[in-house]
Amino acid sequence: MRLVLALFFTLPLWGQDAAIRGVLTEQAAAWNRGDLESFASTYENSPQITFFGKSLNRGYADVLARYKKSYATREAMGKLRFEILESRPLGADHALVLGKFFLTRSAAGGGDATGQFTLVLRKTKQGWKIVHDHTSS
Repeated sequence: MRLVLALFFTLPLWGQDAAIRGVLTEQAAAWNRGDLESFASTYENSPQITFFGKSLNRGYADVLARYKKSYATREAMGKLRFEILESRPLGADHALVLGKFFLTRSAAGGGDATGQFTLVLRKTKQGWKIVHDHTSS
């Protein structure tokens, strides 16, 4: 009986990993076609979201503005690839993701960049959305 209950409560969590990986795949694809609006749509459109890199940005508008300022040209955007190291459920509607990013750019675009990230995602009516992003290079 305990095994049946354990399976019943953990089955929904198994699908989280694939859905969350799908969000990051979608995000990288949008970046690689130069579509910052679609890239940013993987963040929850809320004034409460946070991006913490060299500075702290709060709210969807500020996070999108940060990306537009930092990556104003296709050359500056380059090509993005993610490596997910760990995706861990934090209950039925939140998850933690640890990973690495790899940005390949020309010297004129700023050169290659790599770093680590920690994401917190929340399951919304629109699907999984990033509510906190801590990225460092």
